[in-house]
Amino acid sequence: MRRRFVAGTVAALAASVGVGALAPRAGAAPTVDIRVDAGTSLGTVPSSGVGLNTGYGDEHMGDAKVTSLMKAAGVRQLRFPGGSGADDYHWKTHTYGDGSGWIPSNTDFDHFMATAKRVGARPIVTANYGSGTPQEAADWVKYANVDKGYGVRYWEIGNEVYGNGHYGNGKGWENDTHADKSPKEYAKNLVAYAKAMKAVDPKVKIGAVLTTPGYWPDKEKAPGDSADWNNTVLSIAAKSIDFTIVHWYPGGTTTADLLNTPSRIAGVTSSLRSLIAKYAGSRAASVEIAVTENGAVGSPAQTSQAAALFAPDTYMTWFEQGATHVDWWNLHNGTDQAPTTVHGQTDYQDGGVLSAGTCVGGKCEPPRDTPFPTYWGIRSLTALAKPGDTMVKSSSRNSSVAVHAVRNSTGGLNVMLTNKNPQNAAQVSLSYAGYTPAAGAVTTVSYAKGDTALTTAKRGTAAAQTLPPYSITTLQLKPAPGTAGAHKPTPAPTPTAPTPVVSASGTTGTRAQGEIGARVGRPTPHSTSGDLASTGASNAVATYSAIGGLLVIAAGGVLVLRGRRRRGLHGK
Repeated sequence: MRRRFVAGTVAALAASVGVGALAPRAGAAPTVDIRVDAGTSLGTVPSSGVGLNTGYGDEHMGDAKVTSLMKAAGVRQLRFPGGSGADDYHWKTHTYGDGSGWIPSNTDFDHFMATAKRVGARPIVTANYGSGTPQEAADWVKYANVDKGYGVRYWEIGNEVYGNGHYGNGKGWENDTHADKSPKEYAKNLVAYAKAMKAVDPKVKIGAVLTTPGYWPDKEKAPGDSADWNNTVLSIAAKSIDFTIVHWYPGGTTTADLLNTPSRIAGVTSSLRSLIAKYAGSRAASVEIAVTENGAVGSPAQTSQAAALFAPDTYMTWFEQGATHVDWWNLHNGTDQAPTTVHGQTDYQDGGVLSAGTCVGGKCEPPRDTPFPTYWGIRSLTALAKPGDTMVKSSSRNSSVAVHAVRNSTGGLNVMLTNKNPQNAAQVSLSYAGYTPAAGAVTTVSYAKGDTALTTAKRGTAAAQTLPPYSITTLQLKPAPGTAGAHKPTPAPTPTAPTPVVSASGTTGTRAQGEIGARVGRPTPHSTSGDLASTGASNAVATYSAIGGLLVIAAGGVLVLRGRRRRGLHGK
């Protein structure tokens, strides 16, 4: 399950302002200049970067059709056992809470690992911090890596632990049975978890839950605290961890807001790197940044085209900024919200990439496992890059068109272009440095609004393209004869100072974790902490589309929403 507070707000917004208010006027647009500097490297595409969340409530995650769809989409990492549900889950007994709730029998850890193997994805596991112990987590490591030989390397300690109510929002949405819910207590226990787990397997990597810079409760100090969450946790535990964890739900009141949010990622990562350098010292460069939840929750679009365009743009931007993996929320999710209409498309307000087949108010989603547009948005990344390919610098002179570029191992250059305009085609003019593309027509692989698959066709050239409205277009270029290997990418300079994280409205982010009904950017009804601050072998081009999340589990053949307020809507 993921968050209900956004869905209700968005539904009200759509009803009050109407779809037309979200769409720009049709009309001719000037040519957009795109520059690709193929000689400047932004690093390599991470080996397991394209990830996806799965949950212990999803009895269909291992179905043949589902695993085939994930494999085809290039999913390289699967997160288990869920979002907030992870802080209630006991792996040995495959139960949650006091054990009285029903969980599908085919979603235990061994079944999950079998699913990951079929998909060809690396697992990342969230140990139960909320109601678990260091010993329970160490036993899990022993079972996974010593007894079964699964080789699970990445282990998060808790989900969104800062959501445990410490910052004046009642009980919060995250289960935490510790009497002391402060960041200091989390950090102290984090060290204990790391020590116990690494005693079993020194090769495991331990992740610390941080607040996302610029988003609530970043910079908050509750009564009795001497510092905010991130500074407190890292000052105590930096030497015991191997990666930091943030979640990315940038939201927005319009689809345009959502599609512009990747521009904030550079500031977020710069702030994180500064914190890591401050406390990790000589180890700082080896401490990774993992975005273990990422999605369009908080915006009007969950399953319609805008969310599909957002997905690959945000994945690639995180990778370009050094994140080692990004996990989309969610595989299946379901919804308890009525569908809305966004730019002429039905949006089912569902955070999953595949339909859960749920019905609300007599209106039903497509049949279960039907790919939503966001699935195709994520799958579009397979046309752009493979793990190990070199990301290179690129830029657009107009924010209505996003660009990412990658050099592959065969000498090709792939350029992904996203037209964010829902009504108008975009004319683009491309120029290149450090690379000379072969002349002639370019093959395009497209996914435009309303498509139900990727389509391959010849159109345009390496220098000029017409991008359909609301589409992603990836040019797969060969080098001109005699130029292959002429220019080897050189590393781009590393930013030395943090960049302020500012939203389109001028405020510092939006709250991704408010109480149900709380207005974005405003204090929650129970908050005492002030306002919430709240980026091929042959010449080819790809055009693509969108998806979104809530928890459902099947009981006796009936999909049931587990509505334990915030936690129940966060996901299992």
